[in-house]
Amino acid sequence: MLDAGMKTKHILAVVGAVVLLAFTSISAYSQSINQNRGSYLVEKTAWGHPNIQGVWDRRTITPLERPERFAGKPFLTPEEIRAYERASAARGDGRPLDSGRGGPSVHDPGDLDYGSNVVATGRTSLVIDPESGRIPPYTEAARKRASAAAKTREQHGPADSWTDRSLTERCITWGTPQGMLPQAYNNNVKIVQTPDHVMIYTEMVHDVRIIPLDGRSHLPESITQWHGDPRGHWEGNTLVVESTNFSPKSSFRRSNVNLHLVERFTRTEDDMLQYEFTVNDDTTWERPWGVSFPMIRGDQPIYEFACHEGNYGLLNILSVARNLEKQAAAQ
Repeated sequence: MLDAGMKTKHILAVVGAVVLLAFTSISAYSQSINQNRGSYLVEKTAWGHPNIQGVWDRRTITPLERPERFAGKPFLTPEEIRAYERASAARGDGRPLDSGRGGPSVHDPGDLDYGSNVVATGRTSLVIDPESGRIPPYTEAARKRASAAAKTREQHGPADSWTDRSLTERCITWGTPQGMLPQAYNNNVKIVQTPDHVMIYTEMVHDVRIIPLDGRSHLPESITQWHGDPRGHWEGNTLVVESTNFSPKSSFRRSNVNLHLVERFTRTEDDMLQYEFTVNDDTTWERPWGVSFPMIRGDQPIYEFACHEGNYGLLNILSVARNLEKQAAAQ
């Protein structure tokens, strides 16, 4: 027979064991969920490559760079996410809360389609490297290039010729990786695979990249292209695309011929494709930097973006510039 004290100790021991077992089970269950999420069984193509084909939607209201008010705060809480999304939806101009753009928009708010949600993780920026969530400072060489370009622009005006306008205004290209970032509209990306190539087709300005997977060398440095010279290979379930040889006429945040771009595409769920890129150009930024965000499987086809056919904006810009010149000459 057990006395009262021993009975109490025995009961406490049993209760303690049950509580410990419960916490152990919860922990094991959580680990199991995380392991299952990390070990997602990727569908394969008929030739054995991870299947990343389909139309993917990259809309998000998460800003590229972390806003200053979130300095030192890489993630929002669930409550902060809901408040941020409500505040963004309450704006009347169709732009996200931290779009980084000031002044009136040239678009009707109903034409804009940034989406209505932050990225699922609640991260406060698409930039994940450096940890500040901010693009590194420009080098002295990059600042001098920008200053020289500004002086040239001042000398003959911003619209002396159509060549003075940006590639996007001229409907030529949004470039890479700029064209892969979330935009104000046309946010779909279509991926098609073959055994030895991958095609990436962005809805914005219907840019198409055809990426060889056969191990061929990059083109000679003297041959440059709008989107660079891409070469792809598989690292496990991740498609890695390395691009060099960017045209001097292209521009990604003041970088072109010295730009080295590495992109990663990883299918993490049936309806999710994680996209990442790292850029490096020691003549433009003080250090490499990188971006990461998920793209969600879309349920709509991609329609042609008839940019040139509807580009009355460029015509009007040039027409106004000529009229201003005539007015100045008549004075």
